[in-house]
Amino acid sequence: MVKLVDICAVLLAGALAGCASPGRALLDGGPDEFELVTTPASVPASVWSRGADGVIAVAGKPSGYFATRASYTNYRLHLEWRWPGKPGNGGVLLHIASGPKDNVWPLSVQVQTKHGFAGDLLPMAGASFAEALTSAPGAYPAIKGHTAPDSEKPAGEWNSMDVVCRDGAVDVVINGVPQNHVSGATPRAGHVGFQLEGAPYELRKVRIQPIS
Repeated sequence: MVKLVDICAVLLAGALAGCASPGRALLDGGPDEFELVTTPASVPASVWSRGADGVIAVAGKPSGYFATRASYTNYRLHLEWRWPGKPGNGGVLLHIASGPKDNVWPLSVQVQTKHGFAGDLLPMAGASFAEALTSAPGAYPAIKGHTAPDSEKPAGEWNSMDVVCRDGAVDVVINGVPQNHVSGATPRAGHVGFQLEGAPYELRKVRIQPIS
């Protein structure tokens, strides 16, 4: 039997390997390089802007998301986020695919950045994975909660997220702590998006590295 500590070490090593090989920066271009889906409809420049230091300020509203136009299957994703003001709700959408929607949310797997719940995984709009949910049967939203003690930093400090997606498996590390794992995710490929759920937040060092 593989010990839990061994599994955590493997996940953390994978995340750190992703940081050592930084891959391609996702937010180097302007807002127009992303698909923006909001209710009500809005323009990219009203949703996010880049500061002189390269930090992306995300307005957090109107409700919706912006996503890469490129699609990805197996990859490592690294990003850093923080709440410049009052912490709120947000998330990173993996494997965004065409199909049903849950109001504005697309078919995807969400990595939660909501304050106090960073690292939770949510199957959105009919997405699925093999592992059992921790939310009550029929509860909305459906959630597989993070597995280690909360590793989010206080408001105003930068948090790091490292995600490894490979052949339907998704591993999530928050601030160096392995927080979640699922397998058999459906969909297992698609766009990468960033949620707008009311609270302003900031992003930096967002990079993606395809893996075999």
